[in-house]
Amino acid sequence: MLSEREKRRYSRQIILPDVGEKGQEALKAGKVMVVGAGGLGCPVLQYLAAAGVGKIGIVEFDQVSESNIHRQILYGSRDVGKLKSIIAKNILEKINDLAVIEIFNLRLTAGNASRILSGWDIIIDATDNYETRYVIDRFCSEGGIPMIHGAIYMHEGQVSVFNHRGAGSYAYYHPCDETRSGNPDPSSVGLFGVLPGTTGSIMASEAIKLITGTGEVLAGKLLTFNTMNNSFITIDLPLPGLKQETR
Repeated sequence: MLSEREKRRYSRQIILPDVGEKGQEALKAGKVMVVGAGGLGCPVLQYLAAAGVGKIGIVEFDQVSESNIHRQILYGSRDVGKLKSIIAKNILEKINDLAVIEIFNLRLTAGNASRILSGWDIIIDATDNYETRYVIDRFCSEGGIPMIHGAIYMHEGQVSVFNHRGAGSYAYYHPCDETRSGNPDPSSVGLFGVLPGTTGSIMASEAIKLITGTGEVLAGKLLTFNTMNNSFITIDLPLPGLKQETR
């Protein structure tokens, strides 16, 4: 049940016909783990907390560097050298003191994934390296847990939902390649901070839709967009087990 304070706080969401108090109660009961509190994770975390997701987890071991700040909007100049996980928790609790924020100040690995990721409804991949992404994907695939994935490159972003409604795993569409080390680093290719902001906002929207059961989620689909030409394209991905037409 929602308290009177919660009804006031989330009133603009509750009046949406497809959300209502039932949808807000689902958000309150929701448990979402976000792996990575960098450029993608920052907007994801802020919007999930503001929307009223009851429990939010953060896996992040890194410290703030000055070159992070233009795109990692949870942090400021005075945070350089400090742990992202602790700063993020403090900021999110200021955004919404009703949310429970649990932090894991470590690197996610195959050895600790089960302990850290168990018990969450949705896992959000806001990472910047393939090794961790495959760890998340393997856990979600084996446990039947939706995985929301986002990635960015220069002016382009992409979002998809794996392991949900018949959609395959990340590895199904991107077989593991040990030669891959990570996404291109912004220090080598560059990006505007608005790109991860836009991408992360869409990722948060997918999580909110999954929890409330509203709208169409990007399961079996890949959304790609380019901030320079304002193009948004949704691509249908082949579902596992379905025979593909031959041409």
